[in-house]
Amino acid sequence: MLLTGQEYLESIRDGRKVYVGRELVEDVTTHPAFRNAAHSFAMIYDRKRAPENREVMTAEEDGETFSSYFLLPRTREDLHKRYETHRRIASWTHGLLGRSPDNFPSYVTGLVMDPAMFDQIRQGFGENIKKYYRHMRANDIFASHTVTNPQGWRLPNPKDAEKRTPPTLRVVDEDDSGVTINGLKMLGTATAFCHETWCGNLQPVAPGQEKESITCVVPLNAPGVSIWSRKPYEKYAVSEFDNPLASRFDENDAAVLFENVKVPWERVFCHDNVEMTRAIYMRTPGHAMANHQANVRFLEKLKLIVGIASKVADMNGARNVPAVQFTLGRLAAMEATLEGLIMGQINSGEAHPNGYHTVNRRYVYAALHWCTNHHSEICDTVRELMGAGVFQMPADASVLEDETLRDTFETYWSAPGQSARERMKLLNLAWDLLGSDFAGRHMQYEKFYAGPGFVMNGYSYQTGPWTEWEGRVDDLLGTYDTTAKPHK
Repeated sequence: MLLTGQEYLESIRDGRKVYVGRELVEDVTTHPAFRNAAHSFAMIYDRKRAPENREVMTAEEDGETFSSYFLLPRTREDLHKRYETHRRIASWTHGLLGRSPDNFPSYVTGLVMDPAMFDQIRQGFGENIKKYYRHMRANDIFASHTVTNPQGWRLPNPKDAEKRTPPTLRVVDEDDSGVTINGLKMLGTATAFCHETWCGNLQPVAPGQEKESITCVVPLNAPGVSIWSRKPYEKYAVSEFDNPLASRFDENDAAVLFENVKVPWERVFCHDNVEMTRAIYMRTPGHAMANHQANVRFLEKLKLIVGIASKVADMNGARNVPAVQFTLGRLAAMEATLEGLIMGQINSGEAHPNGYHTVNRRYVYAALHWCTNHHSEICDTVRELMGAGVFQMPADASVLEDETLRDTFETYWSAPGQSARERMKLLNLAWDLLGSDFAGRHMQYEKFYAGPGFVMNGYSYQTGPWTEWEGRVDDLLGTYDTTAKPHK
């Protein structure tokens, strides 16, 4: 099934509890803090159904038509189709929706490639992951993942735990029908707009925390679930002209609270196993497949940033300045570097034992490392090109609504070949992406959405072919002996 945008919007009018401060939001599709972002997600649903996109954006199996981001790749061509699906979704949203509907399905698509691993945790969990994959695929489900614990309680001091029950999500009861969970999970990016959330642990869970190793899926309108939103930037956007990105693409981040929520066994995938609660992502292609999507999304955002840099250089009449050309050339080279890494993930894909063909993990993690380490630098570079121009513009677009002020504005703020309105529009866009509150959230998101820098390095360490590299050294060492013979 392929949802329409309208069907998607109707499906999330389901009685969920979303808090903005003390306000309980009744409908995220109409509330001023969420409605435009909700419609941006709905746009994705409509566009992937459009005739010009259906060949790429949909797949068929056993008579069922579904979104291509659920496609289980068996060939390089399948990986290319998935890539193009991710690329189009990211291009429609300018890379600004980090947890778009194609992100978490990429996790589940990777997880379901090895159901036997789940049966090692508990017999029947393998069938659970297969059924959940089919459920997501058949119903075009948009799910988030809340897989980190509250800061300060990730490895609690036993003495602190004696004083109070840690607020981390845990199983508090179980019976023949399922488990009951209680506690808080982070960081629910886009959760306010999703149908369900996957609760789990991408960070290690220590021995003794077995009840916190729970991995399960919960509908977001389930009794006992509440979504606690951070400050919504859409709510404070002045207008689309003044805040063209915050007004439409604030995907929201939230903590999700579970208060004695009942989860049936068929939606449980790990329980009482501190090792496997994280290992399921790393020992299957799940983590790599999802972060391939993240790499593609970042690339589309980078193209937008580089395009803004080019237009700002033109606006300032600086394109022919050698130093500016050097800067633009460096940005172009950085964009090409990332695109090459992503193409390598596909063209050097890996054969999976169960007959699947997955992206190259090393190149996924190299790209993650690259994105995490270069995003701030890239943004700073474009801000240097902007200079102080953004501070020379009027406070907001209302100046354009007054005929006298508008004429004065055009007289003194225009430039050869550029109206004052055009200049203000470009600078508003650039500032919303690179300098506003909305931009500040993106700076933090791009730095930590896949973990801090040392975690990125750890992924590359774990996937590096160290034996091969050391073998090259051994081969060279073997070409000469250890005697101190003089060189002839």
